Amino acid sequence: MKKRLLCIALACLMIFGLVGCGSKNDSGDSGSGDSKIKVAIVYTGNLGDKSYNDSCNEGAMKAKKDFGVEIKNLEGTTAEEWEANFLSVCEDGYDLVICSSSNLEEYLKEHAANYPDTKFAIIDTTVEGDNIVSISFAQNQGSFLAGAAAALFTTHTEIEGINDKEIIGWVGGMDIPVLHDFFTGYEQGAKYINPNIKVLQSFAGTWNDPLKGKELALAQYEQGADIVMNVASGTGPGILEGAKEAGKYAIGVDLNQDNDQPGSVITSMMKRVDNACYLAIQSVVEGTFKGNTTSYLTLTDGGVSLTDFSVFKDAVGDKFPQDIMDKLKEIEEKIVSGEIVVENYPGFGQNK
Repeated sequence: MKKRLLCIALACLMIFGLVGCGSKNDSGDSGSGDSKIKVAIVYTGNLGDKSYNDSCNEGAMKAKKDFGVEIKNLEGTTAEEWEANFLSVCEDGYDLVICSSSNLEEYLKEHAANYPDTKFAIIDTTVEGDNIVSISFAQNQGSFLAGAAAALFTTHTEIEGINDKEIIGWVGGMDIPVLHDFFTGYEQGAKYINPNIKVLQSFAGTWNDPLKGKELALAQYEQGADIVMNVASGTGPGILEGAKEAGKYAIGVDLNQDNDQPGSVITSMMKRVDNACYLAIQSVVEGTFKGNTTSYLTLTDGGVSLTDFSVFKDAVGDKFPQDIMDKLKEIEEKIVSGEIVVENYPGFGQNK
């Protein structure tokens, strides 16, 4: 009881300390009537990133349309806001609280047991608990395909902007384990094609700074990379803009970003965060929610994939190398069959 009172006090102090945080972060139609299932989604960043957060929101909006649930979105860019938003919805009696990213893991571990009547879901990591479900992805598998694609494209010097150096790049948002899992697959995929390729790596340290993303991407292009993968949420649009400015290329992430800078984005590594959010809500609506369970969405499940390159094909026309598509199809089949085993960053994967 003392711990619960302490949590309530902490939530109040943090919420009042963040002037207007709760009202500022409210988005989405709150619906009407007490009979609706109430779902709160806590974001570690802002909507409008055209990437991870927007994908999660797409799943929530589909669930709202299909099931008539009430949705509340809480956005935040600092750890203080994340914890305050999380505690506030715990206290508000939501049926389901979705922690949209692994940045919320420590708060869920610390506080979920104090709210046994609340159901929790966390995306992109695994947290144990009788009232918690976890949904994560084989982003290493999708990134393996992205790395292979980058390594294949960088050999096609007949395409304007592709140099003769065996160098590609990768820029992440925050330096967290799930992004290292992305990089592990990306590097392995690139080296599967060319063992001698050099893969540059940078972290912006934030999900919300496009200028920083652009700066890091331009630095990698200056070091000889001609293709850089974006894994940076709201920081990512700067990476894609940097590709266009430098006359080079990028790979998008999470949502289909191929049209964000048409002709500069080769493909995007889709990560179906929308499906994860939707499935969590559906389980509560249909009464199938089961705590202490983990879903791991792989290439086989459609949890991750590459886009079809159609936008880039339109941009380069006859210069598009069809042999790359054939090779990527072969690689995908080998991953699905188990002939190619994609490495995980320690602590990630189905057998975590």
